[in-house]
Amino acid sequence: MGMQQQDKVFAGAIPEVYETLMVPMIFAPYAADMARRIAALQPRRVLELAAGTGVLTREIAGRLPADTLIVATDLNAPMLARAQAAGTARPVQWREADAMVLPFPDASFDMVACQFGVMFFPDKGKAFAEARRVLVPGGTLIFNVWDRIEFNAFARDVTGALAELFPDAPPDFMVRIPHGYHSQAAIEQDLRLGGFTAGAVFETVTESSRAASARIAATAYCQGTPLRADLEGRGSDALSRATDHCEQAFVQAYGTGPLAGPMQAHVVMVAAPTT
Repeated sequence: MGMQQQDKVFAGAIPEVYETLMVPMIFAPYAADMARRIAALQPRRVLELAAGTGVLTREIAGRLPADTLIVATDLNAPMLARAQAAGTARPVQWREADAMVLPFPDASFDMVACQFGVMFFPDKGKAFAEARRVLVPGGTLIFNVWDRIEFNAFARDVTGALAELFPDAPPDFMVRIPHGYHSQAAIEQDLRLGGFTAGAVFETVTESSRAASARIAATAYCQGTPLRADLEGRGSDALSRATDHCEQAFVQAYGTGPLAGPMQAHVVMVAAPTT
């Protein structure tokens, strides 16, 4: 179950749906959690990888002093454009960048942060090596990854509903990519490949995902993630049929009003070598 080209594409209508529906539903609570952790370390130069539409960027911009450098990067220009449109409490630098080939000198930052982006890196060891390269000795890499899909109710429900609708070839994006990189052993191995020799600290964080309606939750997943490209490739009406079917699955599971379900992720923190 390798990565496919469409797994990394956040373009077209996706950035707007992602920002307006996905961010408040699942990403905002973890952005607040990570920003608290980052602020506690009092970094002076922060690089954010895979910033997306800027949910973590906004949180750290609101918590860190105005003279702390924040550089927010993403591979997808449309996502960065949406992040810039949303704005931040104070200026940050926005830059399109590939996490595996960072356009920064060695030892440029004392903190590298990434919210739910590591899973999308085709070569995670290489991305970690780049993070280590741009960190000062003893600098901190912090990132989070989703836990297994069974601990994340909305993603589990969407995946199950789509398997019912497309039984011959169930869409597996959510399992393969967002919820496909949760093994502590695998993460530790990739960190070692990237040159992080110190032991990483892992913490499991449980939050609640919330949506105002089943329609919003279904639209968020089907139309605001790279899952959309898979669905659009299954026929002209596949995206609308998938959204409708997932909406009904959410109604059956949670009722017709606002819905909430558990979600779970791992926060990983590791220091760069001092020599």
